[in-house]
Amino acid sequence: MDVTLDDVTVEVAGTALVRRLNLAVGAGEVVGLVGPNGSGKSTALRCIYRALRPTTGTVLLDGSDISGLSLRDSARSVAAVTQDGSPELDFTVAEIVELGRYPHHRGGAALGERERDVCVEAMRRVDVTHLAHRGVLSLSGGERQRVLIARALAQEPAVLVLDEPTNHLDVRHQVELLSFLRTCGLTVVVALHDLNLAAAACDRLAVLREGAVVDDGPPSDVLTPDLVGRTFGVRPDIVRHPVTGVPQLVYHLGPDDPIPGGTHP
Repeated sequence: MDVTLDDVTVEVAGTALVRRLNLAVGAGEVVGLVGPNGSGKSTALRCIYRALRPTTGTVLLDGSDISGLSLRDSARSVAAVTQDGSPELDFTVAEIVELGRYPHHRGGAALGERERDVCVEAMRRVDVTHLAHRGVLSLSGGERQRVLIARALAQEPAVLVLDEPTNHLDVRHQVELLSFLRTCGLTVVVALHDLNLAAAACDRLAVLREGAVVDDGPPSDVLTPDLVGRTFGVRPDIVRHPVTGVPQLVYHLGPDDPIPGGTHP
């Protein structure tokens, strides 16, 4: 299933958080949104999973306006893992993951065998099977993050939207998650701060600045010292990964001359 943001603008209290944003994500493609804090990444993602309605413009799924779908129907197609989605009630891990079946399941009946199998597989994918009977509030931040990813996978979506999914994850689980995204066959739109992880995981990167896309293309085309300097205010050296050949950024820690036009902390 493809996703298109067509001339999307979101205004809140008279301020444009994204402005005339255009982005097309093909079926099965993994596209990363990168950019400095406040560049509009999370706002763009919220429009896809319908937490926000664009002020102007349209979000399309396979060419159809998503606003024309019921919330249940859109949740059957689009699953999201947000930055602020940590559970507040102490359900077990298994119960949290089972909530992912809600868009497909009507009434108060127990889940069927197939639905339980879907949840078990989702937990296995993100290495939380051994936590199934633990209360979610007893878990570490990284463990909770993996539970939320399992819940999204249990929805069996065609489109997976992830907002900083590697937050709190240790190195092993970061690598396993991003490896899964590359091979899962879903349409994935993911916001990432780590440009090296973004380059390794994504087919394309869309660089956002001040609510607009300033560049869009394969990581090897997008991640240049000049663009990174203008967008993030630091100028890295770019090297190629010895196995995959994807660009990797090497930063210099210490005082540097300001980069004209760059975004500075």
